[in-house]
Amino acid sequence: MMALKSNKMYLSLFSILIYTFAGSWTPAPAEGARILAVETVGGKSHWNFMSAILRALVDNGHNVTVFTPFTDGNRENYTEVSTSTETMKFLDGELEDLMDQFGDLIKMMRQLPEMSRTLCDVVYQNTKMIEVFANRRSDFDVVLIEPLFSECTSYAAVKLNLPLIYVLPIPTMGIMERGFTGHMSNPAVVANNVASFGFPKTFSQRSANIAISIYATIVSKVKERILMYKEPREYDLYAPIPPSLVFVNRHFTVEPASSIPSNVVEIGGIHLKPAKKLTKDIIEFIEQSQHGVVYFTFGSTVRMSSLPKHIKKAFMDALAQIPQRVLWKYEDEIENKPKNLMIKKWLPQREILLHPNVKLLISHGGLSGLYEAIDGGVPILGFPLFGDQPKNIDNIVNAGMAISMDILSVTKDAFLKNVLELLNNKKYMENAKTASKIFKDRPISPANLVVYWTEYVIRHKGAPHLTSHAINLSWYQYYLLDLIALILVFIIVVFFVSYRIFKSISKYFSNYFRNTKSKSE
Repeated sequence: MMALKSNKMYLSLFSILIYTFAGSWTPAPAEGARILAVETVGGKSHWNFMSAILRALVDNGHNVTVFTPFTDGNRENYTEVSTSTETMKFLDGELEDLMDQFGDLIKMMRQLPEMSRTLCDVVYQNTKMIEVFANRRSDFDVVLIEPLFSECTSYAAVKLNLPLIYVLPIPTMGIMERGFTGHMSNPAVVANNVASFGFPKTFSQRSANIAISIYATIVSKVKERILMYKEPREYDLYAPIPPSLVFVNRHFTVEPASSIPSNVVEIGGIHLKPAKKLTKDIIEFIEQSQHGVVYFTFGSTVRMSSLPKHIKKAFMDALAQIPQRVLWKYEDEIENKPKNLMIKKWLPQREILLHPNVKLLISHGGLSGLYEAIDGGVPILGFPLFGDQPKNIDNIVNAGMAISMDILSVTKDAFLKNVLELLNNKKYMENAKTASKIFKDRPISPANLVVYWTEYVIRHKGAPHLTSHAINLSWYQYYLLDLIALILVFIIVVFFVSYRIFKSISKYFSNYFRNTKSKSE
């Protein structure tokens, strides 16, 4: 009996020691950190990604002040500063205008540096931001900001002498990657953000991918230097700094797996909230449909009513012929609306795509909507318009859960054929369900990743150890061009010396045989 009591006592002491040592390895949270956040882009999907990150931080006791063009209202530990009157917003635009502005790669790359500096001006000239800069002793611990195609985005962190975290609402960094991490993804396997393919599969696509990257890099650098000379700003006087960390809106269900630098954290799908209850009219429309429902939306950027008439007619005539009901996000009234169609200016997309009776999403390929469809296990018919949308759609086509079409050349018959293929061929739904399982199978939630890594950067005073030493190399050193040049020079010297020696030997023997022949004669 005494031995048993003794064993219990030792077991208790052992447990205390285990918990003590385990607790010593648990990092202490950066309690009540003061975070300065800036949403630079007036796109609703961009703000959804940023606001989800900030919500996770606020819910864990941190204090956030955010400059944003989309205000939701202040609450405990959360303060907004509106930039809505000055920021260029990308909401409910005309399809043809948007495709003209952003559909042409060459034209778009020339515009992005100037547009980026304009957006920086909006933030840095805001009276509240001027007050923040005027305070010599910063009230903040870290800066979170969405980067642009300009060096100006790091200015706030430089000015306030704070660690910098970039918030990137797209899966890959493209030409920005070198400046953020010190590295560049291999263009043989990772497609540029604005490529029309998910990953380069052929020689021509690899060639195009490299050409896009080189062109975009040169144009953005040259254009910004010209703007810095012609239209100098205060932030041009400060050397840019690399971020301590980059949060990217990425998950390998949408973006193929590739090498990830140590200061990059993938948090794809962080914007997904718990589903709310659908309104009575929508839930009845969905559940009373014997053959299921098709959900049709082009997001918040494009006004569906701005589509050319012949395209709208093709959509309408085709959808009228399917047995499924259709929920269509559409801004205006429709004459002679088919009986199986419900239109609304706004629809609760998240809740709709989680309903088991929803069989298909027709989408432009915005990343937020794709994650919602993948989470719900819903196949997709994609009409990519511009930017990263063609790449996003091609990636889920490669995953076997989608079909891609061109919006400007669509016809009723082709559209109807692809809709029926996606609805009737079980492989698309099966692949969508498989992608959904993969998407949900994570060791830690995106929100918890955000909280941990933000606190980590604060605890370790910017965590410079996460940044690769490649960030300090010049471009020719990084690509080993200096070493390649040395090897080429060495090879040329060896060939030249060999040639001279061979020529001298050849000349010697030539003279020798000539003299020998002369003597013999």
